Amino acid sequence: MGFISNTETVGKERNKLCKEIVVSIRELLKQKSPDELTKDLAAFIALSLLRIHETIDISVEAWEKRDYWIKAERFRHEWQWTLPMGNKLCNAVKNDDLAVIAVSVAELAQKLESVHVGEKHRLGQPWVGAYRKLTGS
Repeated sequence: MGFISNTETVGKERNKLCKEIVVSIRELLKQKSPDELTKDLAAFIALSLLRIHETIDISVEAWEKRDYWIKAERFRHEWQWTLPMGNKLCNAVKNDDLAVIAVSVAELAQKLESVHVGEKHRLGQPWVGAYRKLTGS
C-alpha cells in the first residue's frame, strides 16, 4: 500500500474559512433589513471564528516540536482575537443584538481586509443553516 497524504491541512481550512467570512460579510452588508438570512450569516461568521480558533494550536504543534517557540507564540498572538470575537458574536446572535453584530462585523472586516475574494468565487453559500446549528433548534 502506498503513502496517503492529507491535502486538507488546518492552514488551508483557516484560509477557506477567512474567505467564506469575507463573502458572508459582503452578503450581510447587502441586507436592507434583518431577516432569517441575516441570522444565518451572523451565525456562520461566529461559528467560523470559533473553528479558526480551534485550528491555531494544531498549526503551532509542529513548530513547538522543533523548538520554534517565538514563531508559535507570534502566530497565536496574531489569531488570539478569534475566540473572544467568535463568542461575542455567538451571544449577540442568540440574543438578537443587532447593534453588537454590526459593530463586530465592522471590526472583523478591518481584521480581514487583506483577504481577497473575487466577485465570481466558488465558495457557494456556506452560511445556510448556520443559525439552526448555533442555536440547536
